[in-house]
Amino acid sequence: MSPGRAARRLGSGLGAGSGGSARVPPGNARRRATLRRGWGPPPHQGQLKKLNRGCPWTAGRLTERTEPHTISTAASAELEGTPIHVQKQWFKETFTYLFAISQSAEASEAGIHLVSGWQVFKNTPKEELPFWSDVVLGFRPMSKAELQKFPQHQFGQAFTTLKCDCPPYLLWLEKRLKATGVQMYTRKVADLWELHSEYNVVVNCAGIGAHQLVGDKELFPVRGQVLKVHAPWVKNFIRNGDGLTYIYPGIHRVTLGGTREVESWSLSPDPGTTKDIFDRCCSLEPSLRRAQDIKVKVGLRPSRWCVRLEREVLSQGGVKLPVVHNYGHGAGGFSVHRGTAKEAACLVGECIAALQVSSSKAKL
Repeated sequence: MSPGRAARRLGSGLGAGSGGSARVPPGNARRRATLRRGWGPPPHQGQLKKLNRGCPWTAGRLTERTEPHTISTAASAELEGTPIHVQKQWFKETFTYLFAISQSAEASEAGIHLVSGWQVFKNTPKEELPFWSDVVLGFRPMSKAELQKFPQHQFGQAFTTLKCDCPPYLLWLEKRLKATGVQMYTRKVADLWELHSEYNVVVNCAGIGAHQLVGDKELFPVRGQVLKVHAPWVKNFIRNGDGLTYIYPGIHRVTLGGTREVESWSLSPDPGTTKDIFDRCCSLEPSLRRAQDIKVKVGLRPSRWCVRLEREVLSQGGVKLPVVHNYGHGAGGFSVHRGTAKEAACLVGECIAALQVSSSKAKL
């Protein structure tokens, strides 16, 4: 049975009638672990601090990699299998959160800034107003004068969104978490049961690593290759409507993309792909021919038929281990990361409440 079917859906699965025993450490303190592989922003840690102020607990975050490999923008890609109204809520919460950071004194350190630009189409799309059009800033159809810049395209959308350079963003998040007492470890975990003697609740944000960690056969990689170039004169983002070709100016470098290679696990740059990406981006912005210091990055998007955001209770020998899964966001992960993290935090809160009930019953 696949994990998606074996796991209980949202809002269920950790009730008093589920049997077994829950471990509660002395002093009623709670310990929770978050597992992360590569890029996986952990803002749910802060949400949990707010949710559980009345309950003493410690948290650890375990990651297999310490270097982030992803650069993202907050212009949402549609998440397959997730209802549009849910995606919009996640996207809106994330955009609101990032916008507040972009307007703060910490924007530079966090790697977040506003960027304006265009999304262009060779043919008019069926949906001229994407679900996120009233969330980003100043969304409007492009004028005829603007479209003259893109002679091979007949339709376009102009708007202002948020750009995040993920390496500094992750460092900024980690700095904030450490300030709240969260402990971080770099460690490889082959099985969630390795953690049952150390933690009461486990949050699985393993991304593509969940394929092996929890045996999720519905999870598959979509390989992405991008270029990072020095082209400081490029100030506006440009995105082809098919999502395959894009130019995203960052704080220090410009990201050129990209590819979507389903079921490809290769992390080695492909020279032919590099040339193809560069040529496609230059067709949208010819001045990029003068770009210098080209670096190639490759990553794997953790994709599945829908985001796995749910509770599961593992049971072994009468011992229970509550797990909250939060992975499988594919190409749209960054644009909804805050929204899904808040939902994951609520699920962890439910797990902690259930542990408290179970502990009270054990004392009777």
